[in-house]
Amino acid sequence: MSSYPVHTIQSAPAESKPALQQLQRLFGTVPNVAAKMASSPVLIGGFIALFERVHASSLTEPQIQTLLLTNAVANASEWPVAFHTALALNEGVHPADVDAIRRGDLPHDATLAALSSLARKLIGQRGRITEADRERFIESGFSAEQLLEVVAVVAASTITNYASSITRPPLEAQFEAFVWKAPAL
Repeated sequence: MSSYPVHTIQSAPAESKPALQQLQRLFGTVPNVAAKMASSPVLIGGFIALFERVHASSLTEPQIQTLLLTNAVANASEWPVAFHTALALNEGVHPADVDAIRRGDLPHDATLAALSSLARKLIGQRGRITEADRERFIESGFSAEQLLEVVAVVAASTITNYASSITRPPLEAQFEAFVWKAPAL
Protein backbone atom coordinates (compact mmCIF):
# COMPACT_ATOMS: atom_id res chain seq x y z
CA MET A 1 0.00 0.00 0.00
CA SER A 2 1.26 3.46 -0.88
CA SER A 3 1.68 6.14 1.74
CA TYR A 4 0.88 8.84 -0.82
CA PRO A 5 -2.76 9.95 -0.99
CA VAL A 6 -4.62 10.49 -4.24
CA HIS A 7 -5.12 14.20 -3.67
CA THR A 8 -8.04 16.19 -4.93
CA ILE A 9 -7.67 19.84 -5.73
CA GLN A 10 -9.23 20.53 -2.33
CA SER A 11 -6.98 18.17 -0.33
CA ALA A 12 -3.68 19.00 -2.05
CA PRO A 13 -1.08 21.24 -0.43
CA ALA A 14 -1.78 24.87 -1.33
CA GLU A 15 1.33 25.11 -3.53
CA SER A 16 0.18 22.06 -5.56
CA LYS A 17 -3.36 23.28 -6.25
CA PRO A 18 -2.53 25.42 -9.33
CA ALA A 19 -0.86 22.45 -11.04
CA LEU A 20 -3.81 20.17 -10.34
CA GLN A 21 -6.23 22.86 -11.55
CA GLN A 22 -4.28 23.12 -14.79
CA LEU A 23 -4.41 19.35 -15.31
CA GLN A 24 -8.14 19.41 -14.57
CA ARG A 25 -8.59 22.00 -17.33
CA LEU A 26 -6.43 20.04 -19.80
CA PHE A 27 -7.76 16.53 -19.20
CA GLY A 28 -11.14 17.16 -17.60
CA THR A 29 -9.82 15.25 -14.61
CA VAL A 30 -6.70 15.07 -12.47
CA PRO A 31 -4.77 11.93 -13.46
CA ASN A 32 -4.13 9.75 -10.42
CA VAL A 33 -0.36 9.89 -10.85
CA ALA A 34 -0.47 13.70 -10.67
CA ALA A 35 -2.84 13.51 -7.70
CA LYS A 36 -0.18 11.49 -5.89
CA MET A 37 2.68 13.69 -7.13
CA ALA A 38 0.85 16.65 -5.57
CA SER A 39 2.11 15.49 -2.16
CA SER A 40 5.28 17.32 -3.20
CA PRO A 41 4.69 20.85 -4.49
CA VAL A 42 8.28 20.84 -5.76
CA LEU A 43 7.72 17.71 -7.84
CA ILE A 44 4.31 18.59 -9.28
CA GLY A 45 5.37 22.20 -9.94
CA GLY A 46 8.53 21.16 -11.77
CA PHE A 47 6.66 18.52 -13.71
CA ILE A 48 3.93 20.93 -14.86
CA ALA A 49 6.46 23.54 -15.98
CA LEU A 50 8.35 20.98 -18.06
CA PHE A 51 5.10 19.36 -19.29
CA GLU A 52 3.94 22.72 -20.68
CA ARG A 53 7.22 23.25 -22.53
CA VAL A 54 7.23 19.73 -23.98
CA HIS A 55 3.75 20.14 -25.40
CA ALA A 56 4.73 23.52 -26.86
CA SER A 57 7.72 22.02 -28.69
CA SER A 58 8.02 21.47 -32.44
CA LEU A 59 7.18 17.78 -32.01
CA THR A 60 3.64 16.72 -32.89
CA GLU A 61 1.32 15.16 -30.31
CA PRO A 62 1.58 11.69 -31.93
CA GLN A 63 5.37 12.02 -31.77
CA ILE A 64 5.27 13.15 -28.14
CA GLN A 65 2.93 10.29 -27.20
CA THR A 66 5.23 7.84 -28.99
CA LEU A 67 8.11 9.10 -26.87
CA LEU A 68 6.10 9.04 -23.65
CA LEU A 69 4.89 5.50 -24.28
CA THR A 70 8.38 4.33 -25.24
CA ASN A 71 9.82 5.87 -22.10
CA ALA A 72 7.17 4.31 -19.87
CA VAL A 73 7.92 0.86 -21.31
CA ALA A 74 11.69 1.42 -21.06
CA ASN A 75 11.26 2.47 -17.42
CA ALA A 76 8.87 -0.45 -16.74
CA SER A 77 6.27 1.94 -15.37
CA GLU A 78 2.80 0.41 -15.50
CA TRP A 79 0.42 3.33 -14.91
CA PRO A 80 2.11 5.53 -17.55
CA VAL A 81 2.09 2.70 -20.11
CA ALA A 82 -1.68 2.36 -19.80
CA PHE A 83 -2.22 6.13 -19.80
CA HIS A 84 0.03 6.83 -22.79
CA THR A 85 -1.38 3.88 -24.71
CA ALA A 86 -4.79 5.54 -24.52
CA LEU A 87 -3.41 8.96 -25.41
CA ALA A 88 -1.28 7.65 -28.30
CA LEU A 89 -4.28 5.88 -29.81
CA ASN A 90 -6.39 9.01 -29.28
CA GLU A 91 -3.73 11.06 -31.10
CA GLY A 92 -3.88 8.72 -34.10
CA VAL A 93 -0.82 6.57 -33.55
CA HIS A 94 -1.56 3.33 -35.42
CA PRO A 95 -2.60 0.50 -33.07
CA ALA A 96 0.13 -1.78 -34.53
CA ASP A 97 2.74 0.85 -33.66
CA VAL A 98 1.34 1.21 -30.14
CA ASP A 99 1.42 -2.59 -29.71
CA ALA A 100 5.00 -2.73 -30.97
CA ILE A 101 6.14 -0.13 -28.46
CA ARG A 102 4.31 -1.94 -25.63
CA ARG A 103 6.22 -5.12 -26.57
CA GLY A 104 9.53 -3.24 -26.54
CA ASP A 105 9.81 -3.21 -30.33
CA LEU A 106 10.03 -0.26 -32.69
CA PRO A 107 6.97 1.13 -34.45
CA HIS A 108 6.61 0.38 -38.17
CA ASP A 109 6.24 4.09 -38.97
CA ALA A 110 9.82 5.23 -39.77
CA THR A 111 9.47 8.65 -38.13
CA LEU A 112 8.03 7.21 -34.94
CA ALA A 113 10.67 4.45 -34.99
CA ALA A 114 13.44 7.07 -35.10
CA LEU A 115 11.95 8.79 -32.05
CA SER A 116 11.35 5.56 -30.17
CA SER A 117 14.83 4.25 -30.92
CA LEU A 118 16.49 7.46 -29.76
CA ALA A 119 14.43 7.56 -26.55
CA ARG A 120 15.30 3.95 -25.72
CA LYS A 121 18.99 4.69 -26.27
CA LEU A 122 18.86 7.84 -24.15
CA ILE A 123 17.26 5.91 -21.29
CA GLY A 124 19.28 2.71 -21.67
CA GLN A 125 22.60 4.50 -22.07
CA ARG A 126 21.88 7.25 -19.50
CA GLY A 127 21.93 10.00 -22.09
CA ARG A 128 25.20 8.91 -23.71
CA ILE A 129 24.36 8.41 -27.36
CA THR A 130 26.97 8.04 -30.06
CA GLU A 131 27.63 10.45 -32.89
CA ALA A 132 26.20 7.76 -35.21
CA ASP A 133 22.97 7.73 -33.13
CA ARG A 134 22.75 11.51 -33.41
CA GLU A 135 23.40 11.45 -37.15
CA ARG A 136 20.80 8.71 -37.71
CA PHE A 137 18.23 10.78 -35.88
CA ILE A 138 19.01 13.89 -37.94
CA GLU A 139 19.02 11.89 -41.18
CA SER A 140 15.55 10.60 -40.35
CA GLY A 141 14.24 14.14 -40.80
CA PHE A 142 14.64 15.69 -37.37
CA SER A 143 16.74 18.70 -36.40
CA ALA A 144 19.48 19.03 -33.82
CA GLU A 145 17.10 21.21 -31.79
CA GLN A 146 14.49 18.44 -31.86
CA LEU A 147 17.02 16.01 -30.44
CA LEU A 148 17.21 18.30 -27.42
CA GLU A 149 13.40 18.46 -27.33
CA VAL A 150 13.43 14.65 -27.09
CA VAL A 151 15.66 15.05 -24.03
CA ALA A 152 12.98 17.31 -22.50
CA VAL A 153 10.28 14.70 -23.20
CA VAL A 154 12.47 11.99 -21.64
CA ALA A 155 12.97 14.20 -18.58
CA ALA A 156 9.25 14.92 -18.20
CA SER A 157 8.32 11.28 -18.59
CA THR A 158 11.04 10.16 -16.20
CA ILE A 159 9.40 12.31 -13.54
CA THR A 160 6.06 10.61 -14.18
CA ASN A 161 7.54 7.13 -14.53
CA TYR A 162 9.58 7.30 -11.33
CA ALA A 163 6.81 8.99 -9.35
CA SER A 164 4.37 6.33 -10.54
CA SER A 165 6.71 3.51 -9.57
CA ILE A 166 7.14 5.02 -6.11
CA THR A 167 3.57 6.15 -5.39
CA ARG A 168 1.70 3.35 -7.23
CA PRO A 169 -1.40 5.24 -8.33
CA PRO A 170 -4.56 3.27 -9.00
CA LEU A 171 -5.41 2.97 -12.67
CA GLU A 172 -8.48 4.93 -13.70
CA ALA A 173 -11.36 2.92 -15.17
CA GLN A 174 -10.98 4.51 -18.62
CA PHE A 175 -7.43 3.10 -18.91
CA GLU A 176 -8.11 -0.43 -17.64
CA ALA A 177 -8.35 -1.76 -21.22
CA PHE A 178 -4.68 -0.82 -21.60
CA VAL A 179 -3.25 -2.49 -18.47
CA TRP A 180 0.38 -3.43 -18.91
CA LYS A 181 2.54 -5.41 -16.51
CA ALA A 182 6.23 -4.71 -16.12
CA PRO A 183 8.65 -7.61 -16.14
CA ALA A 184 9.58 -8.79 -12.66
CA LEU A 185 12.76 -7.39 -11.14
